[in-house]
Amino acid sequence: MYPWPLVKRVKRCWDRLKNWLSANFPEAGATLRKGATEVEIEALENILKVKLPLPTRLLYRFCDGQELTEEDVGGTALGSSLGIIGGYCFYDHLVNVCLLPLRQVILETKEITDQLGFSTTSKYVIVAASSTYIGKFFFLNCTTGQLYVGTRNLLSAGEMIPCVPNALISPMHDLNTGQQQDAMLLWLEEHVRRLQNGIIKLRKEGMIRSINLFPEEPPLCSTAVTNGVQVRASAVFIPEGCNLLDESHKYLFAYSIRMRLLPEGCIVNGTSFGSCQLNLRHWIIRANDHVVSDVNGEAVIGKYPLLYPGGEEFVYESCTFLSSSQGSIEGGFTFVPGRLADPKGSAFEVEVGRFPLQCPDYIF
Repeated sequence: MYPWPLVKRVKRCWDRLKNWLSANFPEAGATLRKGATEVEIEALENILKVKLPLPTRLLYRFCDGQELTEEDVGGTALGSSLGIIGGYCFYDHLVNVCLLPLRQVILETKEITDQLGFSTTSKYVIVAASSTYIGKFFFLNCTTGQLYVGTRNLLSAGEMIPCVPNALISPMHDLNTGQQQDAMLLWLEEHVRRLQNGIIKLRKEGMIRSINLFPEEPPLCSTAVTNGVQVRASAVFIPEGCNLLDESHKYLFAYSIRMRLLPEGCIVNGTSFGSCQLNLRHWIIRANDHVVSDVNGEAVIGKYPLLYPGGEEFVYESCTFLSSSQGSIEGGFTFVPGRLADPKGSAFEVEVGRFPLQCPDYIF
């Protein structure tokens, strides 16, 4: 009952994702459910009064989302770290997105659409959501095939942002062609591509591992080395924090800074030092190539990281609002050789290469 080229494409997408999870994140792979039956899909369609696009139906035929146990979620507002879409954390904003099984699609869609005041003829279903206390919901429009994510104004104004370029979506309900592609399939394929290419990777914090959406490869991630100090920097768009009705808080971006001292140590004017410590920071933030903020200050998130040769990266995250969907950040840190309390030489500047702030074609 499905076009064979589409069946092969959907299977290939799931195979690639499952293979990556098996090799890198088996505990998340273990949460994937077996495929849903036609009866289960039809039950959802009858209850929610929708007709799922063919690609999404097939995605669920191969795998009925994720099954998160109470142990996975931990019984706290922190939720689960096992979402196969992944997430990010900055300050107290923690997100980790899971693919919902059909039974949860029904429950979440009923609850949220009632809160939003959608009519009974609404063709939106919630297919993915964060398991944490931060509300991040992905809505599939079953008529157009577009996938949307809610903004800060989701509950008050029903505000959503499309997750996939509209031009890529083709007819979803025609059984006579194998060229169907809805946003759900395109979105998942793009996510798998990023995982396979190392653009996004796992991050471990303590004993917890999760898929982290901060890019790890250029051009989305910058890398600069100054006097042995390496700084990597990248940003991610935060749709659930955006307020499209407020010009000054229209777009929210979180950025991640990862710094470490390379094994050869801190080398200043030919002299090698066994450690160095951050003292000051300087940021230049641009929106559409216009400088909107030039900030100097002490420390980073209240900390003065002390780096040793070959030690682990010091990682911190922060965020900034822009009035435009495109921009960038660059700047630097002032370090001293040795320690702030016992400097061994003159202070030196460490570059942070420019990295982009952008509302991407694919939003996760």
